[in-house]
Parts: sequence; C-alpha cells; structure tokens
Amino acid sequence: MRGADRDARDQAGAGPAVLVQAQSAGGIRTVTLDSPGNANALSTALLTQLGTALDDAMHDPGVRVVVLTGAGKVFCAGADLKQALSNPSGVLWDSSKPVICRVNGAARAGGIGLVAACDIAIAAEQATFAFSEVRIGVVPAVISVPCLRRMPSRAAAEYFLTGEVFDARRAAEIGLLTRAVTTDDLDAEVERYASMLLRGAPGALAGTKGVLRDVPAQGVAAGLARMAELSGQFFGSDEAREGMSAFAAKRDPIWAEPVRIAAAGTDSGQPGATGRAGQDR
Repeated sequence: MRGADRDARDQAGAGPAVLVQAQSAGGIRTVTLDSPGNANALSTALLTQLGTALDDAMHDPGVRVVVLTGAGKVFCAGADLKQALSNPSGVLWDSSKPVICRVNGAARAGGIGLVAACDIAIAAEQATFAFSEVRIGVVPAVISVPCLRRMPSRAAAEYFLTGEVFDARRAAEIGLLTRAVTTDDLDAEVERYASMLLRGAPGALAGTKGVLRDVPAQGVAAGLARMAELSGQFFGSDEAREGMSAFAAKRDPIWAEPVRIAAAGTDSGQPGATGRAGQDR
C-alpha cells in the first residue's frame, strides 16, 4: 500500500500503515523503510516502527546481521519537515550486531545519518547524497555525530556548508560509504559482506564493534591497558576455543551459516539471495 492509499486506509480505520518491513533469512534480518510515497521520509510513525524493528533484531538471538535498506527509488529523504523528530543513528551506532546499509537510491540529510551510523554501507552508483539542511535554514546537528566520525573535516565543511549534491563514488572517497557499485552488483556485494560477517563469532563481532567505538576516544596508555584486558578475556572465551579448534581441524566453526538475504517486500521464507558462508575457506 503506497502514498495516498495508506492515508485512505488510516482514515478508514483499518489501522496504521506498515512503514517498516522486516524479513529474516539465515541469520540476516532485512529491515526496509517502506514509505516510498514520501521518499521514505523519517516521520514519527516510520521512526517508531524502525525503532521497534531494530530493537527486535538486536534482541533476537537468531539474528546475526542486520541489513537496512529502502523501498522504491529513494533510500531516505531525511526528516519529515512537518514533524519535529529524533534520529535513530544512535541505535545503529551502538548496536551489538553488525549493520549493513544497502543504499538503493538517494539519501538526504537525516537519511545520510542512517548511512553513516551503519558499520558497512554499500550504495548503487546512481545514488546521490546531500546535506541540504542549510538550504532550508536549519543545521545538520544530530546527524553530524555519526557523519563527522566517518568524514574528513575538509569534506564535511564542503558539503555541510554548501548543500551540494554529490554522487556515490564521492561518498565512498570521503568515508560515508564502504563501496559504490553498479545497481546490478548491489545485492551481490551486500551478500558478500554478509557472508564475511557470518564467519565472525557473534561475541567477537560485538566486542570488535566496541573497540571501534571506544578506542579512538581513549588515551594511548589507557587504551593499551584496556585492550590488553579485553584481549585476555576473549582469548579465554568459549568462542575462541571453538574458533581455534575449528581452524586446527580445517572445518567451519559452529556459528558459520549459509547466507540467505530476504529481498525487500518478500516473505521471510523466500530469500532474495543465497550462498555458502564458508565458500572462501
């Protein structure tokens, strides 16, 4: 149900429109912004549903990797200007599970904040980006927190101050994206990264995300001391024992799974792509 049809449904008392879809396949939860009628703008309703979907994924022990994407030709147009909103970037940044952003189309303002908050971001080459806030008299405030942790300062000044549109190749050059690929290669590249993430132990991935978040803010002496302690904890863990045993026996560890990514808008039983997690051993 799209655009005006959704509004009519709400007015008819059929219940709130579903603006965020979630499908699972093989340890991967695909969360889709599904409000293409308004370019997947971050309305109160969409943000509420997105928060619930992300919370469900983070607390589901069967979910190992989250893929965030958008329905239609646009990934996310940013905040709904009719509403004063928060941004869920903090939930993505602090999540214990790796999150891949599948950028299917244009991202603006708050939509770029979502991209920057994800651990890995893959975009189709035709996707465009812009920090358009200054052009409507506001400031890229909240989204600056994740974005300035990805972008070099010169690039941030250039695009924050001008609002200029830039392409996916440039977004990759300045650290907002991991890679920009052709539209035909987008799903395969997302699958490739999901496959690699599924080869990592869940606890080790969560610990490594903590390292990426915390170490840059620590002094050298404090950082070395804390990381030595963390290293000792993980070397003595059940995951480490299993991983080392699997390596010695030339077998997959127990957490390695085949990759099955549910396509946006499909039933969870119909994966959009399949593969073997251990295929590159």
